Amino acid sequence: MKNPRHEGILARASLEKPVDLRTSGDDTMVEALLEKPITLFRQGDIDGALADLQEKLGDHGDVAELHHMWAEFANMKNMEAQDDLVPGRKIMNAYKKAMELDEDNMEYIADFASFALECRRIPVAVKEFQRYARRLQLEDIPVDEVLFTASRNLVDAIEVMDPSRQAPMIQPWLKQALEWAVGALGYSTEDAIAVLSADE
Repeated sequence: MKNPRHEGILARASLEKPVDLRTSGDDTMVEALLEKPITLFRQGDIDGALADLQEKLGDHGDVAELHHMWAEFANMKNMEAQDDLVPGRKIMNAYKKAMELDEDNMEYIADFASFALECRRIPVAVKEFQRYARRLQLEDIPVDEVLFTASRNLVDAIEVMDPSRQAPMIQPWLKQALEWAVGALGYSTEDAIAVLSADE
């Protein structure tokens, strides 16, 4: 399965700004907490980054960003090793904790849904991506790259489960994937059907 999200983790870490001591409040505290693990991550020391995050979570368990970053780095560690060096359940719980602490963060929802899909927990993934899609609708935002990528990866996961794509259980998931795919191209389902059905 394709994992452009992992490239996104690297990009976000690379673009992360250093701590600005002229700012104040919670943002400065969070930036300070994340600065060292991001630096370690950039240097290729993912184990060091995870250890630093784990230590900080002991005193700052209410900081959503720490839980989310730990989950992202742990997931990447497993993907690079192609083995569950970090238990998937522990990673999933970290994503859930981040979402619990920051319910309005759409990135957390999307990342958790992507992780669930990587773990072949398709019902969970679809449910969370649907929640993400509803947030987009509420903010009047079109179907985005996140859902387009989700549609492709969802079909990949479905084909692993049922190469024929005929099982009744997977039909709602397949329909949802198709809706997101055409939506990302700027079409409603009805418009896409009309275009495909039109005589040349």
